[in-house]
Amino acid sequence: MSPVIPVGPYHPALEEPYKISLDCEGETIRDADIEVGFNFRAIEWLAERKNYVQALTLVERVCGICSNVHTLTFSRAVETIAGLEVPERARYIRVIVAEAERLHSHLLWAGVACELIGFQTLFMTCFALREQVMDVLEAISGNRVNYAMNRPGGVNRDIADPARVLAAARNVRTATERQLIPVLTTDRTVHARCAGVGLLTREDALALGAVGPTARASGLGQDIRRSAPYEIYDRLDFDVPVRTDGDVLARVTVRALEIVESCRIIEQAVEGMPEGPWSSGDFPRIPAGEACARIEGPRGEVFYYVASDGSDVPTRVRIRTPTFQNMPTVRPMVRGMTLADAPLIQASIDPCYSCTDR
Repeated sequence: MSPVIPVGPYHPALEEPYKISLDCEGETIRDADIEVGFNFRAIEWLAERKNYVQALTLVERVCGICSNVHTLTFSRAVETIAGLEVPERARYIRVIVAEAERLHSHLLWAGVACELIGFQTLFMTCFALREQVMDVLEAISGNRVNYAMNRPGGVNRDIADPARVLAAARNVRTATERQLIPVLTTDRTVHARCAGVGLLTREDALALGAVGPTARASGLGQDIRRSAPYEIYDRLDFDVPVRTDGDVLARVTVRALEIVESCRIIEQAVEGMPEGPWSSGDFPRIPAGEACARIEGPRGEVFYYVASDGSDVPTRVRIRTPTFQNMPTVRPMVRGMTLADAPLIQASIDPCYSCTDR
């Protein structure tokens, strides 16, 4: 008899409430079924019953790790409807905060991955670096989690101490290049635990619509910052790391390399940030219309659709998070793997099921 082993919706191996049912033959996984929907929070429904200021505050709570992504995407959609021009300095600030948030997210995930691999020392290194990034975000915004930086027409705060941001980016970049990447790419323990585990072929990634580092680790070099540049990304020099192996090690490597690229982006943005206003003024009146906006979040493409009837309440707010796209990829990843590999494989897509259950 082949057992079906239910994991979740509440389980020590899961970061958030969801359920993965593993169809096993002995210790080998034959198939898997993923269930979400345990944390319905009605954020879209509520956003359509709040004014724009309240909706902006609300969408920031879609995700606690990449909250800035959601206010930025929402603001860009509203700016398109209203025809708002964003001051140059505000564009630079937006990019700096977005990349700092990417650093925070990737370092958090790297620490979790090291914990699952069994590499406690590297876990502490990742979280020490993450702490430096959170200190910078707190210095900029006053908050370590929800930053309340973005608004239609600009940002809410200036960066008062650019030198501190620049120093932190250089420090994280140096530590990542000298400590994190060499260990993750050459250590025998990491290779033994991650190489060849959780394979996602390029064909499966394309067919299932994978996005972000999950897609790039399987040979799909898509990145909204390059394919559809926004803010000032088209003026910056950075690489998009891509690997073709499609295993857990490739996903680890892509995120580690992206940490370096985010530091490079922050350094260029801080050094090139012009003087001037960081907001276009009071919160604008939003005319009737509709718009879509998409940006590259830490986990991949974030998509917003916003519709307005000219009142102070949006008539429609539709959000698609990257985990929604990536979670079907876990199914082909776990097939043929051992039961002990399942926690590491599902974690390798950096899932955020609570923001999927928005």
